[in-house]
Amino acid sequence: MDWGRAKNVLIYAFLLLNLVLGYQLWMDYREQVGSNLDFTSLSESTQQVMEENGIQLLSPIPTETPQLPKINYIYSAEAQGEPVGLEQPVDTKLIYADEKELRNALEGKIADLGNYRHDEPSDKENVFIFRPLVQKEWPLFNVELEFIHEAQKIHAYREPVFEILPSSDMEEQKVLPASKALETLIERNFIPPDSAVRDIQLGYYGQLFNTEDQLAAPTWRFTLDHGEMIYVQGISGDVLTPKSDTTKE
Repeated sequence: MDWGRAKNVLIYAFLLLNLVLGYQLWMDYREQVGSNLDFTSLSESTQQVMEENGIQLLSPIPTETPQLPKINYIYSAEAQGEPVGLEQPVDTKLIYADEKELRNALEGKIADLGNYRHDEPSDKENVFIFRPLVQKEWPLFNVELEFIHEAQKIHAYREPVFEILPSSDMEEQKVLPASKALETLIERNFIPPDSAVRDIQLGYYGQLFNTEDQLAAPTWRFTLDHGEMIYVQGISGDVLTPKSDTTKE
């Protein structure tokens, strides 16, 4: 038997098999992404604008439209103290597979960490950002808990000083669909051409005033691929960009 020729045949067969399997995995991935993103929830005119302007959607469009009230909370960024060092620095990674993995690393470091959620799109170069949760579910985008890391060690944290006030007197209203909020941004050119929407979240957001007593409303936050965040108020549909800190009617 010509072992050299047989070896070459086996090598080519394995290469061909890998190509076939790779192609099948790619097709499965495309089908999965397409079904998760569900462009059909957007109007035809919006899809046309996206195609013309090269706008991509890299995040599933949430379907929930809960009934939520506005909230009052007490917060002052100036009242936040200096970072507090950890007695034992925590080994960390630059990227975590999921939030559970990061939470396990931080277990026991902050007493009420269960009332916060990691906000990966807001992470800074050497800081993991967590947001406090309203009703144990919706992140308050104006307030942040910082975990400061360097050389793959979390060595300090800075905890916000805030209080969410009772909202029993606030009327609950149905939040507009994320698809409608996204249509507003696309059709009114708030999203620049050749951009991608990489994250869509529902939470609470409000303009910060020079008082401790603040007001926040249910708001959709859209994060673009270059890091810009645009907010659409979930009741009125007003658009708010932190860059200008003004509401667009």
